[in-house]
Amino acid sequence: MADPAPKGPLSRLRLPALLARYPERPVRAVVVFANGFITIAILAAVARISGTPFVFPSLGPTAFLLFATPLLPAASPRNTMLGHAIGIACGYGALWATGLAHSPPAMVTGVNWDRVVAAALSLGATGALMMLFNAPHPPAGATTLIVSLGIVTRPFHLAVIEVAVALLVLQAIAINRLAGTPYPLWACPGRSDPGHTGPSDEGS
Repeated sequence: MADPAPKGPLSRLRLPALLARYPERPVRAVVVFANGFITIAILAAVARISGTPFVFPSLGPTAFLLFATPLLPAASPRNTMLGHAIGIACGYGALWATGLAHSPPAMVTGVNWDRVVAAALSLGATGALMMLFNAPHPPAGATTLIVSLGIVTRPFHLAVIEVAVALLVLQAIAINRLAGTPYPLWACPGRSDPGHTGPSDEGS
């Protein structure tokens, strides 16, 4: 019986074929390096050309999740997009709640008591809302601090941050699927509740 999936040079470079031929840890290390380099380089180039924050610190841990552990619920497109959106909203809301919306960043003025409240409020609210909406994505905790510490505060730039996250997710969908990883188009199958410890935690 003929093999329905012809094997060419490209198929031999897919992740399952590489894992079948070489030790797992070095293969995964190379995959994470290459994909992280490519995706962040593209976004950094867009940031350089456009003069907007298309690259920011919390994209680093997001990229790691998307390429090192793509099948975890926290790495799904849904949780990635929603988690960062929550972080942005909570960070900006905390700035307004403490009267810091138009203040210079903490790295310029130092951390005063208003900034302490803003940072704590933004992170606490981000964590609570991610739990409430069942959208855990740990790097969003860094995104909200980027905003509440005053590093990025202009509404247009906050929108750019979410667009950058969307572009990273699109790259992850394309790259992971080309590599043979069944990365979801939106949400992981099964539960994503981080408090659930039953046997149905794992996606099918």
